[in-house]
Amino acid sequence: VQVVESGGGLVQAGRSLRLSCAASGGIFSINAMAWYRQAPGKERELVAAISFGGRTYYADSVKGRFTISRDNAKMTLYLQMNSLKPEDTAMYSCAASRLSGLLTTPSRYDYWGQGTQVTVSS
Repeated sequence: VQVVESGGGLVQAGRSLRLSCAASGGIFSINAMAWYRQAPGKERELVAAISFGGRTYYADSVKGRFTISRDNAKMTLYLQMNSLKPEDTAMYSCAASRLSGLLTTPSRYDYWGQGTQVTVSS
């Protein structure tokens, strides 16, 4: 299974971006998915997670601003990011798991993308 992110870029604070993550090869094994991010000098953190059935989890820092969604027919994951802040600047990575449920631990994800950079200027 391969997962490839797209949609990152440079944006001004207050604007929006939409990230996508397309999975290919053995996609029928994919169940839970998530977005993680890592800023320079900081640990990787979970941004949002989604179960196969659509249950969601959000980090407190993005609640009310970000929306995670998925298209199971296309096995594509999305992250709509609104009201972006400079502190949202990071490399955003997509993760996919063969496990079911709402997963919040990185070790439970089997497949990771290379990431897409999001930079928010003030």
